Amino acid sequence: MLRPGQMPAQRKAAFPPSVDENTRLLILGSLPGDASIRQGEYYAHRGNAFWTLMGDVLGEDLRALPYATRLKRLRARGVGLWDVIESADRKGSLDSAIRGAELRDLSLFTARLPLLRAIAFNGRTAALHGRRQIGPQSALALIDLPSSSGAYASMPREKKAQAWRALREWIA
Repeated sequence: MLRPGQMPAQRKAAFPPSVDENTRLLILGSLPGDASIRQGEYYAHRGNAFWTLMGDVLGEDLRALPYATRLKRLRARGVGLWDVIESADRKGSLDSAIRGAELRDLSLFTARLPLLRAIAFNGRTAALHGRRQIGPQSALALIDLPSSSGAYASMPREKKAQAWRALREWIA
């Protein structure tokens, strides 16, 4: 039941995957935030450090590139993007506000990526849902990363960058 002045949650849907047959590392978020949904781009909010963190991992300035080129640069290095949640009710952009999540079939999806060796979860919500879907018997390396979201401010950016650099092992 809504309180006076309270807005209802809206159903929000994720984007299609950005992968190809050469994807070796799949980075999974939870569900795009409002800024990303409005712009139709993964990690579009200016406070989200994803493109800076991945630029550090790859050794190039991804933020300076147009969005389509960023995705191409990731795919050229064997990195794919997707989300663990297909759609959910959520007011705003915070993962803590997600309700009624419809999850992806990650086992079926990852089976279609013949070179896939590792899955990295961008944040706790992605790891919680993703690990549950993939299961403990997976032969894939599963990597939990601190969220790139600006809303996760309790960890300094340099400490996040240090954790994200572990992805270099899986990058071409």
